[in-house]
Amino acid sequence: MNQVKPYINTPDSKKLQVTKMFNKIAPVYDFMNRFLSLGIDASWRKKTILEIPKSQEPLNLLDVATGTGALAIQISNQYPNYMIKGIDISEGMLALGQARIIKEGLSKNIEFLVGDAEQIPFSNDFFDVVTAAFGVRNFEHLELGLKEIHRILKSKGKLVILEFTKPRGLIFKPLFQLYFKYILPVVGKYFSKDPDAYKYLFESVQQFPDYERFTAKLQEAGFKNCNFQVLTFGICCIYTAEK
Repeated sequence: MNQVKPYINTPDSKKLQVTKMFNKIAPVYDFMNRFLSLGIDASWRKKTILEIPKSQEPLNLLDVATGTGALAIQISNQYPNYMIKGIDISEGMLALGQARIIKEGLSKNIEFLVGDAEQIPFSNDFFDVVTAAFGVRNFEHLELGLKEIHRILKSKGKLVILEFTKPRGLIFKPLFQLYFKYILPVVGKYFSKDPDAYKYLFESVQQFPDYERFTAKLQEAGFKNCNFQVLTFGICCIYTAEK
């Protein structure tokens, strides 16, 4: 299967194209998420955070593809005992995230680093929890990224992933297709000035192995107790797994 990439008229790798795309749309990324999801993305992250184990002891958490740090910041505000590292390949997104954690006084709890999910710059068995929100779909090599996450998780550590999926309902599926394929790219182009970014969003969701297929990928990477929770008529899904 051919990889879906943001820009079809360049020979650059998916990873490089995704980096360039997010650097370009970084200033409007959070606004677009909130606007295009009608604000539902905040509730999705809240439900994702409920899957993270509560603890009175300091724990290490890695937020993969952290972007502007939206999920990492919400986690830190809810679970201040967690020491959070966030990695992303987009320096533009991380710069905005860094400004946010300084503004909110979270610099002691959160650290952002430029990093590739397929070559995570941490040792084996380092993290108690790994999270990823709307990021694994952008991995150039999905299986490699999942194996890297498995490597840096401690034994019995937990993985929590929030990702877009394809609705299966007879009524909602065509509405989803209409909105994501035709309306969203037009609105996204107007605000982001990138005509390809939100077209890529639809295409990448269509190709992503969701629900049972993705839980099977998690199992192949070595995870156990793999489960998924469908949200908002199947637009989004929370996946959980343990090492």
